[in-house]
Amino acid sequence: MSLLIISGSLNSDSYSRLLAREAERVLRADGQEVATLDLRDLPLPFCDGDKTREHPNVLAAQRMIAPAAGVIIATPIYNYDANAAVKNLVELTGAVWENKVVGFLCTAGASGSFMSILGLANSLMLDFRCVIVPRFVYATGQQFANDAIADVKIVGRVAECARSTAHFAATLKLAS
Repeated sequence: MSLLIISGSLNSDSYSRLLAREAERVLRADGQEVATLDLRDLPLPFCDGDKTREHPNVLAAQRMIAPAAGVIIATPIYNYDANAAVKNLVELTGAVWENKVVGFLCTAGASGSFMSILGLANSLMLDFRCVIVPRFVYATGQQFANDAIADVKIVGRVAECARSTAHFAATLKLAS
């Protein structure tokens, strides 16, 4: 069973990327098969609902998402939602999301938008029948220092989210 971690920030100093790296570290230490898709390394066109789905980088993203039993999306929250790069990825790759287990690692500037990931979660759940891991991570800039996660509670929550995603994915795979 494979898991995919998507680092959705295009910012080189991204806190959500630090969360993604921690999730990858935890899963690899647990012996899980993990791949990482960093959207900085795979520039995607803006979805136009037509020809952009045939773009080579879109096809590459689909090839990474399709075999994954579980996906962890690490994303910054901008304007009370997942960033545009992550939403664009979902729009471009569409049906390969069907029946995936999806966990979220979110970062934001303040604590007030902690429920903002629900729009994307609902879309994945309703459009593609994804199973959403109910415990997601929401961290603010205050929980990071010196290019690292400084809050041990956040480190623990990342581990919990990563392991829950793997557990849900394995359980659903056995059930199907």
